[in-house]
Amino acid sequence: MDLEKNRPEIDYPTKWEYKIIGTNVDEMISVVESIVVDFDYEITPSNISLKAKYFSLNVTVVVPSEIIRDKIFRNFTDHPAIKFVI
Repeated sequence: MDLEKNRPEIDYPTKWEYKIIGTNVDEMISVVESIVVDFDYEITPSNISLKAKYFSLNVTVVVPSEIIRDKIFRNFTDHPAIKFVI
């Protein structure tokens, strides 16, 4: 851990997991495929809300750097089909 920055050191490339939440699973999968097309990735189902309005998916991506990791996060966040990214 880098004590001056108070954040862990991450060795790249590494697998990074994003949890995305939205209302249409097929659309969310299409978004993921378009954003991480150049990287190794895996999509797995996560949860469904009680009234089945929201769905979440785990997206694991092998990211080569912090810049790419953050860019993927921003691209997910900016897409209207994805309501939340964790």
